[in-house]
Amino acid sequence: MNSKTPRIPLWLKIAYTGFLAVMIPVYWINYGPTNFLYFCDVALLLTLVGIWKEDALLVSLPAVGILLPQVLWCIDFLVQLCGGHMTGMTGYMFDENKSLFLRGLSLFHGWLPFLLFYLVKRLGYDKRALLGWSVICVALCLIAYFLLPPAGAVLANPNMPRNVDYVFGMDDAKPQTLLPPLAYLGAWIAALTGIVFVPTHFLLKKICPPVI
Repeated sequence: MNSKTPRIPLWLKIAYTGFLAVMIPVYWINYGPTNFLYFCDVALLLTLVGIWKEDALLVSLPAVGILLPQVLWCIDFLVQLCGGHMTGMTGYMFDENKSLFLRGLSLFHGWLPFLLFYLVKRLGYDKRALLGWSVICVALCLIAYFLLPPAGAVLANPNMPRNVDYVFGMDDAKPQTLLPPLAYLGAWIAALTGIVFVPTHFLLKKICPPVI
């Protein structure tokens, strides 16, 4: 669905681009390039291209993939902020070894789902996003499992990501022990697809304009 009239305000495109212009080099220096293999970081980059091209598929892909997980991130963050514990996925936000500026950049998790929802409402939801993001998910999980440091790995740079995309469990400090590692990986991918992506797909189909 294309239009000669811009559907996304220029100020929003510039503000988003400005944020990434700061975040990408800071993350690269502090966390290394493998940090950009997290679902949320891939979503940020896809959104950057999608917001400038005003491409429904490029904003639908991250929307179907991370809307629900980012809501969970927000809840987990608020629980930890109040002194509780839920999944531990936002524990790094309270790590005093990381600067407030570095942790502050990660607050994008709180506003990104709202931005994606706005973009999909404006540009329409492309139903091809379910299959597309599912393929991206499988690829990222396989890379993280076979090529990147597992949960509990001792690294020369302690800020370097371990357990990227939670392929070894929800705790970066130690791998899960409920299932054999490969069985957990398969169950994790299946759960993401069936519990996260598919329901989000049908929700966005229902409440957002379709792409024809």
